[in-house]
Amino acid sequence: MTNASKLSKIEVRGLEARFYDFLLLYGTFGLYQSLLKRVIMDMEIKTGDKILDMGAGTGKNACMIRKYVGDEGFILGLDIGEIMLKKFNRKCKKYENIKSENQRIDEPLAYKNEFDKVFISFVIHGFTQENRIKIVENAHKSLKPGGKFFIFDWAEFDIKSSGSILKFFMYHVECPLALDFIKQDFKAILKKQGFCNIQENLYAGKKIRLLSGEKT
Repeated sequence: MTNASKLSKIEVRGLEARFYDFLLLYGTFGLYQSLLKRVIMDMEIKTGDKILDMGAGTGKNACMIRKYVGDEGFILGLDIGEIMLKKFNRKCKKYENIKSENQRIDEPLAYKNEFDKVFISFVIHGFTQENRIKIVENAHKSLKPGGKFFIFDWAEFDIKSSGSILKFFMYHVECPLALDFIKQDFKAILKKQGFCNIQENLYAGKKIRLLSGEKT
């Protein structure tokens, strides 16, 4: 196993999985819940949209998105954590149009031209750069022409010029690969992988963003 693989956090287990929503809220300085609501609005989801949620976690995102796709839409959540999938299925069980699958998002997916939108929230930074590219490729393949890929995660920024609290969190709490992620030019990566109309919405002092690209 390479050093980068050891640093990766692609499956959340144990206590971290049981208290994942709380930890995510803490990790984003209490902003995640309110930011997520704003992000979902900024995604301009339409009634009837078919959405793929990569690294779907506890189902919180899917249940919030369900409000916008309505009964006519569909949401498929992908995750590999046993505890996460149990939480997802329990939280979303009352909705017949929300489903989950145990599926790695950095391995080839079976979907092709199926979804209107692909969403990934605070997951992709936990992968090596090589596997991040694979995730982007999977998103592109899964989308219908004209569909959009949304990455809600850390923005590009210089950690050295950041405040002490953020520095402590990024160095001592966050997945180590996040420090590599914030250096990557994902706008260029999306363009290289066939996305156009790249857009960026910045939040939380420009440290968190919603990055999107449209499948040509």
